[in-house]
Amino acid sequence: MDEKYLNQLITYLQELSHIDPSEIPGLDLYMDQVTSFLDDHLSDVKRHKNDLALTKTMINNYAKNKLLPPPNKKRYSKDHILMLLFIFYYKGILQLNDIETVLKPLNEKYFHKDGDLNLSDIYNAVFDLEKKEKEHLISDIREKFDHAKTTFSTEDSHYDSLSDSDREELQLFSFLCELGFDVYLKKLIMETIIDHLREMNVAKEAEERALKKMKHS
Repeated sequence: MDEKYLNQLITYLQELSHIDPSEIPGLDLYMDQVTSFLDDHLSDVKRHKNDLALTKTMINNYAKNKLLPPPNKKRYSKDHILMLLFIFYYKGILQLNDIETVLKPLNEKYFHKDGDLNLSDIYNAVFDLEKKEKEHLISDIREKFDHAKTTFSTEDSHYDSLSDSDREELQLFSFLCELGFDVYLKKLIMETIIDHLREMNVAKEAEERALKKMKHS
């Protein structure tokens, strides 16, 4: 495999950035304005240029499924857009009911709430981890790439019949398998944590019902 291709992948990763809360308009936006804003600011992470980051139907479904609080008179606030950004990053790896569980505490405790900690603070705290995590990821990708290059090697006579193009194709397959295995395991861990969160929520709700019943008895 070509080191030049690896460097292209790494450059792509290094140039990716997230939306800073200061870039989000302070005024409430209508649906068309929201989708346009997201398309413009998430263009770097869309797989194809003509893909839509989030569609109107998607956003309506998120509100219907309680991932997103409903708009106020068809207008979406800065907090709505922050929640949509979290949904955007999660939707490629988690089911909607899992995303609802993850975001439920944010919706209930920090969405449009006045306090010492707001949704922008939480968003910033999470994305402050980006630089360090990206450095770790790039190092890990380099290591996986080097491992994949050792597969189907010319040094093993068993693979002498492979053409250069077939060898590269199989090495790229090995590279994809390494990356995919990593994603698979992390997804399992995420789902396990989400199940734990769901159990915590059920226990909390049961406790609240019991306390309410005691007060009325």
